[in-house]
Amino acid sequence: MADTKKTPNPIDIQVGARVRLRRNMLGLSQEKLGESLGVTFQQVQKYEKGTNRISASKMQKISDILKTPVSFFFQGESGSSMQENGFSENGDSDYVVDYLSTPDDIQLFKAFSKIKDPKVRKNIINMVRSFADEKE
Repeated sequence: MADTKKTPNPIDIQVGARVRLRRNMLGLSQEKLGESLGVTFQQVQKYEKGTNRISASKMQKISDILKTPVSFFFQGESGSSMQENGFSENGDSDYVVDYLSTPDDIQLFKAFSKIKDPKVRKNIINMVRSFADEKE
């Protein structure tokens, strides 16, 4: 008998990852997002994993709740604005979405983005790289 378990569509996974990214950027829990959508936090988890597809009406509601255009959730897919604008160098866009998926990651990104001095930013990047190289 064939395995009937379906694997999520890559676009559904991408959209779900972008929902998770934006939700975390705003510091919103899965439970709060679910309440606003009229679904359980478990349903939000399924949306974020790409296990369950998000309907067009839910996508619009998520867009409104997360204060971002619907197109944000599709950035990074082939032919999208991220690639057109050169933000997908070496396939890094998926890595960035995966990386910015925890509250600590978001805090680090927000703090770093507030640093205006290019020399200080460069020094921080070099310091972080040196720590990363020590682990290898």
